[in-house]
Amino acid sequence: MKIEFYDLIKGEDKLIYVVIHSIYKGMGLFVRHKERETWEIPGGHIEMGESPLEAAKRELFEETGALYFDLFPICNYSVEIDSSKTYGKLFLAKVHTLGPLGDYEIAEIKTQKTLPEQMTYSEIQPPLYKRVSQFIEGK
Repeated sequence: MKIEFYDLIKGEDKLIYVVIHSIYKGMGLFVRHKERETWEIPGGHIEMGESPLEAAKRELFEETGALYFDLFPICNYSVEIDSSKTYGKLFLAKVHTLGPLGDYEIAEIKTQKTLPEQMTYSEIQPPLYKRVSQFIEGK
C-alpha cells in the first residue's frame, strides 16, 4: 500500500472520498460504525453531483452530529493498493457545536487527544491524521 499527498488541485477530477479530521474542545473527534468495534476519522464517499466540500459537510453532520463548524481543505491524497489507486480530499474541521447523532451508520462518537488504538483503517488513517497535524503545527 502507498499513500501520496498532493496540492488541492491535482487529482481533483478523480476524487471519490472525503476524510475530515475533526477537533472538538481541543480533542480529536472519532466515530464508530454500527457494524464495527473499531474507530475511524469521519469521512465517506462523494455522492453524484456533490462537490468535495458539500460531501465533507454532509459526512461531518451525518457521522458526528456537528451543527456548527469551520471546515478547511488540507490536501488531496491517493491510496494505492495492488496497482489500484483511489483519490480523496482531506479536510480539517473545527467543530463548535454538536447535536445528537442522526439515524445513520454511526453508533457512537468519542473525543481524545491521540488516535484510538483500534482503528478500522489502521494503515490509511494514521498518515492522514499526521498530515493534518503537520498542517495545524504549520509545517
